[in-house]
Amino acid sequence: MLRFKFTSTYIAGLYVVDQRVMADSRGSFSRMFCSKEFENIGLKKPIAQINHSITKSKGTVRGLHFQPQPEVKIVTCIKGKIFDVAVDIRVNSPTFLKWYSIELSEENKKSLYIPEGFAHGFQSLEDDCQLLYMHSEFYDPDKESAVNYLDPEISISWPLNIKHVSERDKTHPLIDLNFFKGY
Repeated sequence: MLRFKFTSTYIAGLYVVDQRVMADSRGSFSRMFCSKEFENIGLKKPIAQINHSITKSKGTVRGLHFQPQPEVKIVTCIKGKIFDVAVDIRVNSPTFLKWYSIELSEENKKSLYIPEGFAHGFQSLEDDCQLLYMHSEFYDPDKESAVNYLDPEISISWPLNIKHVSERDKTHPLIDLNFFKGY
């Protein structure tokens, strides 16, 4: 029996993942990951890292980050609610620089499967949000790249007034199309 429902989006390779929750009087159980099932939507690499982030304040924006070595990310909100965004940065893609957003929350038990070639960010819609990230590559802080979360070329419609952004995220550059030619 499959434990996940994978729903494709308008951007090739990007999937919404619904966990199948089993519940009874004791509580509930749901699987967060199964390599056999994720292979069906293109995950060929093993998960190299699992990271956990906590965002304290509603309205905080993080991102739009990516690694130069293409990686798959599976993002799940395990506490609170977020507006999650993936931006296609694959130059030869028909959806290059298009973005997809979804609300992820502890209630809806959805994840976003982000294939190689995407930048990622989110805005917290509640205080005290927690995310679980699964990555197919090891994080290298010296090689992390990003584009500015307010870049007019992408024009993301953030749902709340932006209250908190790290100094680093505020200074990420606007899109340089020459940079992405090698990506």
